[in-house]
Amino acid sequence: QVQLVESGGGLVQDGGSLRLSCAASGSIRSINAMGWYRQAPGKQRELVAVITSGGTANYADSVKGRFTISRDNAKNTVYLQMNSLKCEDTAVYYCKVGILSGIWLYDYWGQGTQVTVSS
Repeated sequence: QVQLVESGGGLVQDGGSLRLSCAASGSIRSINAMGWYRQAPGKQRELVAVITSGGTANYADSVKGRFTISRDNAKNTVYLQMNSLKCEDTAVYYCKVGILSGIWLYDYWGQGTQVTVSS
C-alpha cells in the first residue's frame, strides 16, 4: 500500500509564489516518473510538469519559465515551485507517482491541494 500526501496549496495574489510538496510512503521499492497535474472547475485534468527518475523535467507550455519541478529520491518526495502565479493557474493540483513493482508499473494519485490565485 502506498500513500501520497500533498501540502503547500493556498491563496496567493497574482504574481506570487507557492511551493507544493508530495511525499510518498508505504511499500515502495522503486519510483519511476513523478508529476503534477491540475484541474480547474469545469475543465479536464491537465499535465503541469513531470520529472523522470533520472531528473529530466518537462512542462506544459503554459507554465514554462514560471514553474519548476524537482524531486528528492531519498525522501520519495516531489516538489513544484510555482512563481509568477496567474489567476488562470487557479486549480486543484494533484501529484502522480509511478511505482515499479516487479515488471508492473502502478500509478498513484495524491488527494489534491487547492491553489487559488487572486487578482
